[in-house]
Amino acid sequence: MEITNSSWFQPPTLLLTGIPGLEDVQIWFCIPLCVMYLIALLGNCTILFVIKTTSSLHEPQYIFLSMLAATDVGLSVSTLPTVLNVFLLNHRAIEFHSCLTQMFFIHTFSSMESAILLAMAFDRFVAIRNPLHYTVVLTPTRIIKIGLAAVVRGVMLMIPLPILLKRLPFCKGVILSHCYCYHPDIMKLACGPVRVNIIYGLSLVLCSFGVDSVFIVISYILILKTVLGIASGDGKLKALNTCVSHIFTVFIFYVPLIVLALIHRFGTFASPLLHVTMANLFLFLTPVLNPLVYSLKTKQIRSAVCKIFKVWGNLLK
Repeated sequence: MEITNSSWFQPPTLLLTGIPGLEDVQIWFCIPLCVMYLIALLGNCTILFVIKTTSSLHEPQYIFLSMLAATDVGLSVSTLPTVLNVFLLNHRAIEFHSCLTQMFFIHTFSSMESAILLAMAFDRFVAIRNPLHYTVVLTPTRIIKIGLAAVVRGVMLMIPLPILLKRLPFCKGVILSHCYCYHPDIMKLACGPVRVNIIYGLSLVLCSFGVDSVFIVISYILILKTVLGIASGDGKLKALNTCVSHIFTVFIFYVPLIVLALIHRFGTFASPLLHVTMANLFLFLTPVLNPLVYSLKTKQIRSAVCKIFKVWGNLLK
């Protein structure tokens, strides 16, 4: 059927998707989702509180970790309303402009997280390559500038996304593939020319996530080169051990992101369940696992957390 101009419109609402084919029982998925949100919010807020209140943790490595935790809190809060609405209340409708707003914050916090992971890789490189000048290179002023640069870059790169989408007519339905608003997902519903959106989206990915991942790899190549030059085996293991948490965080952030991007780009015939699975992994994996990994792996944070819980326990007695 030919599409007429009268059918080209900006939809007042869009419909989010829970788990295709399991709509009748998806309320039961709300329990693990709520647990994951609780872990993400409480875990990252605990990391922030511990670092702020423990003077021995006022070092570059932990300040960058607090930035990562704050970004994870922002990402979790950005998606919390729609995810719980879909799975708990079965309320799928979201107003078009609210969807664009959520999309902006999700992509902004994701870009910020990528930039902070790059900053953390640089932090590990300086700490291992030149430990005597560690605090000289990463001064509080420079750390603040790095954090502000991550925020400004994320905001400035993502502002055009909703603007470019608002100019498009939509005539291919109103059903999204996920329980939150994601740029490629919304763009697929447009029936106008999306070449500009595609080119900008690709440029954005390359200029932010692509550049960050390349420099993270370069940092670890230089770290590995430095570690191999350490004479003692214990020294090598100790140096590498300081990078394990960060390497794991980089892996759980970039792998779901890359797979989700590939599914949207090439997975026309991919299972809807695969879409939902990768979308939720991208959404939950990093915010949930980051505080657990750093709390278990980092002795200073683990000790500080135990001390705080011990104090709270004594107060409650």
